[in-house]
Amino acid sequence: MSEYLKKQKEKRWITKNVSHDDRTAASAIAAELSIHPTVAELLVSRGYRTTQDARAFLSMENEMLCDPFDMKDMQKAIDRIEQAVVGGERITIYGDYDVDGVTAVSTLYLYLHSLGAEVSYYIPNRTTDGYGVTRAAVETLAKEGTRLIITVDTGITATEETLFAATLGVDLVITDHHECRAELPQACAVVNPHRPDCPYPFKDLAGVGVVFKLICAYEEHRSRDARIDVARRMFAVYSDLVAIGTIADVMPIRDENRIIVCHGLRAMEKQERVGLTALMNATSQKGDRKRKSTKITSGYIGYTLAPRINAAGRILCATIAVELFLTEDYDRAYAIAEQLCQANKDRQNEENKIIKEASAKLESCKDLMDAPVIVLDSDTWHHGVIGIVSSRITEKYCRPSILVSFEGMSAEPSPADIGKGSGRSIKGMNLVDALCACSDVLVKFGGHELAAGLSVTRADLPAFRQRINEYAKCNLSAEDMKPTLDIDLCVSFDTLTFAFAEALQILEPYGVGNPVPTFVVKGCYVADMTGISDQKHTRFTLTDGHHCVTAMFFSTSPEQTGICVSDPVDAVFTVDINEWLGRRSIQLILKDIRLSESEQRRQQDEEDTFDRIWAGGSFDEKDDILPSRDDFAYVYKFIVSMLRTGRDTVHVRELLSMLSGASYAKESRIGYIKLRVILKVFMEMNIIGMEEMGDRYRFFLRYTTTKADLEKSTLLRRLRAQIKHA
Repeated sequence: MSEYLKKQKEKRWITKNVSHDDRTAASAIAAELSIHPTVAELLVSRGYRTTQDARAFLSMENEMLCDPFDMKDMQKAIDRIEQAVVGGERITIYGDYDVDGVTAVSTLYLYLHSLGAEVSYYIPNRTTDGYGVTRAAVETLAKEGTRLIITVDTGITATEETLFAATLGVDLVITDHHECRAELPQACAVVNPHRPDCPYPFKDLAGVGVVFKLICAYEEHRSRDARIDVARRMFAVYSDLVAIGTIADVMPIRDENRIIVCHGLRAMEKQERVGLTALMNATSQKGDRKRKSTKITSGYIGYTLAPRINAAGRILCATIAVELFLTEDYDRAYAIAEQLCQANKDRQNEENKIIKEASAKLESCKDLMDAPVIVLDSDTWHHGVIGIVSSRITEKYCRPSILVSFEGMSAEPSPADIGKGSGRSIKGMNLVDALCACSDVLVKFGGHELAAGLSVTRADLPAFRQRINEYAKCNLSAEDMKPTLDIDLCVSFDTLTFAFAEALQILEPYGVGNPVPTFVVKGCYVADMTGISDQKHTRFTLTDGHHCVTAMFFSTSPEQTGICVSDPVDAVFTVDINEWLGRRSIQLILKDIRLSESEQRRQQDEEDTFDRIWAGGSFDEKDDILPSRDDFAYVYKFIVSMLRTGRDTVHVRELLSMLSGASYAKESRIGYIKLRVILKVFMEMNIIGMEEMGDRYRFFLRYTTTKADLEKSTLLRRLRAQIKHA
């Protein structure tokens, strides 16, 4: 089998089944809501099977928000915070250093400050303080006069720290959204929708989302206004920050989160927060106060803004990002934004260095490569970057990964050294559950199903590596660790119109839980393909024979696709709207492309037939396998002309496609087997210089004045002897 056909089997395409009942439900939704039939099918496939459910998803009405007082301990939290506000007690907001933590700190600080509270904030330094609430930080805050600590996006595992704070006369109100342990901290209030005894119906709020429910509850309690009016008021002021934290923390964009993000995106487009305007301008390298006109999407936040905010906690200190959101001085905000952009570049450089080192460690050790969970460590890796590298390793190898850094430990490694780790998982293994199973060899840990942090001693690291892999062997199947591509729907080519691209926009905003829809179209043809940006990307023109559509395959060169012009293909893609010189058109963003199943079978049959004949098998003369002198001349002429353009290396299938498209193609009809025979004879007779590299050939000219006598070819004589005779 060719290298390319092997590649085709590497990624499994999984398309959701669409039943007759699904289509019936979709037809009813499309008719009643007057939406595109394929959009209606998408809604049904994502669980919105009735017109009422579909309408609720699309409308995103504020009335759908849950009552914040349904959250366990919410009233206790409000009472203790009110006591501190009224009594003039010093309140410190204690947050995490990621985007969720930064936006949660900023949101709660701005709200409490608006009430006249004596409030400050504290975010630990990732490198020197580590993750979560620490005794040292609590002691420092107590000495500074803090009497109430409100944790945001952290604290759910701070059992001992809460008891220690009480001995210093400091109360804790904990707000968090991470997985809970069996024992909860004995705080004044523990507000977390993941508490086993919490009846709150929507469990997937970000840390800043829990804070948003807290300030809504406090405002409703304080003002006695209707809940819906309070929500509108809070959305108007804070939804931009809440949306950023929700998207950055990869929370499902459904139910309450969908409403939050929708309001937040609208607020960001108005750009009334000085710090955000400055960050967007710095990102686009605009130093003035002019507002950025680009449409604000979840993708823009996730891939452009969030990494820069995150860079503060990874490379600098997260408090500078909080200052960005609190300042009203544009010049100060822009200076901070430039710092964040530079920190993000530094983070990228550090990330690339670590990924090279981590990959080298992994690929040089068979035991590590064969393990279901990749656990790597180093004394030099930057604590703030290993989480991102872990994500990339998990994505590349389709396995859970954990990177541990002992950076900053003593010059002489000691078994007592404590390494800080960050891990990412895949569907099938809850990372927090896995860490719980190894808790006796860990110093501390916490996180979510697919992402977590931990601390482990150098002495216990080998035991931890063994234990978590034993857990994975019992909880992860080989099927779980195969790369997959999830597809929403199979669509016909004539569905791919500009009207369809516009119709899909009603499903925005996208994110986890409401991903950008992924489609597959089968049996279309490649009308054209071109490498762009120095062959880094490929632009396809796909056709069904009646109309064409442009498809972009980013980070993949034409050579890497293994596809040739005229090939029948199946393509997996998302739908985009391309705007160029005032003209808008549909554009596909490819996630994968491969030969259609029938073409794969046809090519495999050709390869098998060639191998059989080359091994001595007989064939019919009518199969048109033996080349004529004209065939040899045609291929020789084409290769020479190709070399003159500067190209010397080509895949055999691509050469076949190029030959069929040449201006003088009608001179000869050459198929795969005949071409392979011609190339073998060229090599045997030294007619043209060539190097065979699997399915690829590298050519170079041999200058000779002697005309080749093909009758002297041993290969041709042997093949003629293999022809069947009646």
